[in-house]
This record gives sequence, structure tokens and C-alpha cells, in this order.
Amino acid sequence: QVRLVENGGGLVQEGGSLTLSCVASGDILSFNVMGWYRQAPGKQRELVATMTTRDKTNYADSVKGRFTVFRRNTEDKVWLRMDGLKPEDTATYYCNLLQGIQQYWGQGTRVTVSS
Repeated sequence: QVRLVENGGGLVQEGGSLTLSCVASGDILSFNVMGWYRQAPGKQRELVATMTTRDKTNYADSVKGRFTVFRRNTEDKVWLRMDGLKPEDTATYYCNLLQGIQQYWGQGTRVTVSS
């Protein structure tokens, strides 16, 4: 079993920055994909950014150039640095770990961007 714990959400003004963090614990394989998804009220959960243990990244078009995902494999941690935040970035952000065919989710952390 794997557990993911997120930190770092909050309220920020438009144009501001936030960094989310997530630490994984449990039965973690040497190759996995960790990253972030988000879900705004009334919308489906969507990919934000992910990074493999081999440092390959994948970003949603809406956050390219503004958000940066990075990780530290030795500690099974992943971060999401968010710059230039917009009101449309308001959502609950979920940490995600994918290994093999198993997918795990954190409890979510709320990010609110005021205009």
C-alpha cells in the first residue's frame, strides 16, 4: 500500500506563487510517475504535471511556462512550483503516484486564486 500526503495549498492573489509538496510512503517501486492533478468545482479531474523517476516531465498546456514539477527520488517527494497564478487555477490539487497498474491519490489540497 502507498500513502501520499500533500502540503502547501492556500489563498493567493492573481499573479502570485505557491509551492505544493507531496511525500509518498509505503511500497514504492524504483520506477514510478509522481505528479499533480486538479479538480475545480463542477469539472473533471485533470492532469497538471507529472515527472517520472527518470526525470521525464509532462505538463498540461494551460500551465506550461508557469508551473514546474520536480522531485527527489531518494525521499519519494514531489513538488509543484506554481508561478503566475490565475483565477482559473483555483481547484483542489491532488498528488498522484502511478506504478505498474496501480494508481494512488493524496487527500487533496485546496488552492484559491483571487482576482
